[in-house]
Amino acid sequence: MKVRIDGDLCTGCGLCVDICPEVFEMGETVSTVKLANVPPELEEKVKEAAESCPVEAIIIE
Repeated sequence: MKVRIDGDLCTGCGLCVDICPEVFEMGETVSTVKLANVPPELEEKVKEAAESCPVEAIIIE
């Protein structure tokens, strides 16, 4: 699984970082992805973060 954040949509609320800090981190104004290729043991947390994102900025491929 691969994940990325649409920087144009992200509002920097930090929910993804709260849910899965292993993959997401806060940049200056928006969240960023630390691991573009998600390890299998973190896939469920990344899916939860994507579903929780209020602006649907997390894109799973």
